[in-house]
Amino acid sequence: MAILLAAEKLFAQHGYHGVSIRQIAEEAQVPLALVGYYYGPKSELFHAIFQHWQGTIQERLALLQQVLAGPPTEAFLRQVVEAFVRPVLVQRASAEGEYYAQLVGRELARQTPETNRVLTEFFDPLAHSFIDAIHAARPGHDRARAAWAYQFALGALLHHITDHRAPTLSRGRNQVCAPEAAALLIDFITAGIAAVMPLPPPVSPSPRRRAPSPSTTTRRQA
Repeated sequence: MAILLAAEKLFAQHGYHGVSIRQIAEEAQVPLALVGYYYGPKSELFHAIFQHWQGTIQERLALLQQVLAGPPTEAFLRQVVEAFVRPVLVQRASAEGEYYAQLVGRELARQTPETNRVLTEFFDPLAHSFIDAIHAARPGHDRARAAWAYQFALGALLHHITDHRAPTLSRGRNQVCAPEAAALLIDFITAGIAAVMPLPPPVSPSPRRRAPSPSTTTRRQA
């Protein structure tokens, strides 16, 4: 476990290609050969970090399934977003999760064989499940728009977990604590999806034609 944590920290700080196996061994305070014995080459060690955090992905999918299994409500879209966001924020709150958040924000945007493997194996199935749920919440739009909405939601989440400038940008007036910030983020993402995938306007019922009054009928007959 010490090797995995050391690799996660160094990859987050310096990037995958900026770290050697020797540096990871030194950080973990283990013999160099032990890294290869347990994890093999550096690419496998990188992959093992995401395998270690697979539980958070499974938690997000489990929460999503609970939402999908429940009765349809007006809050359905927000519940989908909450299942997408909450477990990640809980994960980030730990010291280990902080390094993982940095690693995800820094490395997964790079087009490398290592990141593509991680995205394909761990994150693409998650993405498809949430895109399907967003599409179910807004069936009047095509799936391509749901995919864009998911990408925008992911961007907001990644920025939140990797950027710590809110206190500085608020010029010392930042009184929002972590739970409140989580609720704001969920509201923000929900509103954004709703804006790009609005519900159709309600259909007004056709006006009913009034039956002629007896006096009108009598005059017509006369």
